[in-house]
Amino acid sequence: MKAIQVLKYGDPEYMQLREQPDLEPGKGEAVVRVKAAGINFADILMRLGYYTGVPKPPFTPGLEASGVIEAVGTGVKMKAGQRVAAMTFGGAYAEQICVPTTRLIPLPDNMDFEEAAALPVNYLTAYQGLHFMANLRKGERLLIHAAAGGVGLAAIQLAKLIGAEIFATASEEKHSFLRELGVEHLIDYRTQDFEAEIRRMTDGGGLDVILDAVGGESYRKGYRLLRHGGRLICFGLSSAVDGPGRSITALKAWWNTASFNALDLIGRNKTVIGLHLGTLGKSRPDLVIEWLGELLKLYAGGEIKPHVGKTFPLGEAAAAHHYIHQRKNIGKVLLVP
Repeated sequence: MKAIQVLKYGDPEYMQLREQPDLEPGKGEAVVRVKAAGINFADILMRLGYYTGVPKPPFTPGLEASGVIEAVGTGVKMKAGQRVAAMTFGGAYAEQICVPTTRLIPLPDNMDFEEAAALPVNYLTAYQGLHFMANLRKGERLLIHAAAGGVGLAAIQLAKLIGAEIFATASEEKHSFLRELGVEHLIDYRTQDFEAEIRRMTDGGGLDVILDAVGGESYRKGYRLLRHGGRLICFGLSSAVDGPGRSITALKAWWNTASFNALDLIGRNKTVIGLHLGTLGKSRPDLVIEWLGELLKLYAGGEIKPHVGKTFPLGEAAAAHHYIHQRKNIGKVLLVP
C-alpha cells in the first residue's frame, strides 16, 4: 500500500508518497481501506515539528479517516465490509490504516465517506469545548476564531443548536458564506482589531465563551473580553505559522503565549480551559467514541452537516497543505486515495 511520509520537519514538499508494507490486524484491531482522510491544522504543526508529542521523521500524519473494514484480528465483533469512521491519532494519510476497533464507529447509511472523514476531529473538538468543558448555554455570547475553518463551522452548527449568540472572526471574503449560516456578528481579523470590535458590538458587555486556536496575543485579548463567569477555550497556536516552512514566528508565538494568574481568575470569576483532543482521546477513548456516536446521531437527524471545501488526491498532500497555508479553505480539506 502507499502512504504519505514526512521525511523531515519543514516544508510541505518534505511529504512524499512512498510504498509501505500492507497492514495486518492484531488482537482487537481492524485494517481499514481508506476512502478519505481529513487534514487538520494539527497535521501542519506536526509536519513542522511543533506539535506536542510529534514523532520523529519519517512518519505518516493524519488523525482521522473513513473507509471500509478489510480484515479484523481476533476478539473483534466488527466485520469485513463495514463502513466506518476512524480516529487514528496518526497514520491516516495512507491507503490503509490499522487501528483498535475501539476507535472505529459504523457510519449512518445516509453518510458518504467524504463527510465521514470531515466530521471526527473538527466536530469532536467543538463538542469537547462547547459542551463538555465550557457548558455553553442558550443566549450566551460565543466568539469563534477562524470561523470558516473546519472546527469553526462545526462550532457554529453546534452553537446554533444550543441557541447561543455567535460572534466570529474570518477574512472578509468568507463573510458572505458565514452570513448564510446565520452568523450576524462578523469581524475581519486582517483589517480589524477583534477586541475593539467586540467591545463595540457588545457595548462593553463582554463575552461568555471564546473558542481560540490562534494563541499568542489573541489569548490575552480574549481573556480581557470575558465577562464574569466567562470561559476562554485555548486549543491551538495557528499564530505560530506564517508560511509553509519553519520560521522565527513560531518562537515569537510561544514567547507571547499568555499565562494567567490564579488570584486574578478568582477575583474576576473567569475560567481558562486547555483543550487537546489527541491526548484526551488516548487517555479517555471511551469519552471520544461516545461523543462521536452522539455527533453521528445529530448528522443522521439532519441537525449537523460537515462542509467539505476541497479534496486532493493522496499523492498531492503537499499541495493540500499549501492550500491551507494560504488560508483558502472554507470547511474541511480532504485527501482521497
